[in-house]
Amino acid sequence: MNYFKILPLLILFVSASAFGVLHKYYISVTQLEYVEEKKSIQIVSRIFIDDFENVLRERYDEGITLDAKKNYRLNDMYIEKYLSDKLQIKINNEQTDLVFIGKEIDIDIIKCYLEIENVESIDSLEVSNKVLFDVFSGQQNMIKLNIYSERKSFILTSQNEKAVLNFN
Repeated sequence: MNYFKILPLLILFVSASAFGVLHKYYISVTQLEYVEEKKSIQIVSRIFIDDFENVLRERYDEGITLDAKKNYRLNDMYIEKYLSDKLQIKINNEQTDLVFIGKEIDIDIIKCYLEIENVESIDSLEVSNKVLFDVFSGQQNMIKLNIYSERKSFILTSQNEKAVLNFN
């Protein structure tokens, strides 16, 4: 009789222990879409908020909290600085400037909105995304592109941190 009382507890303990051993999966998703009529590339980068907070705390400010209403200008400055350092895009072999539009918190994800302006045409595109590579060795950054109605996606890692695409 005691066996039937202990068995569920034992199963629960073993299951909980197994989950504690598993490592967290680190991934971000960045979408780039060329809007020809606006001559711009619109970018949305989705990053887990706790991971992003960790890297910003390590680099800039130990007290940063991204979902707080206060200090949002300071937070935006740190986000823009970090992303401009870690997300690099070359169009037709020329480095571009990313314009930080803003951010939005969606439960445990932070969506960062960026734009590249004055893009007349795209013959080649090089994307380097090193977001969170400096903190998490297992970080993967998925890139999704929609350029000239051509959809591509690829995953960047610390061993393979950039991709080059040609559109001519």
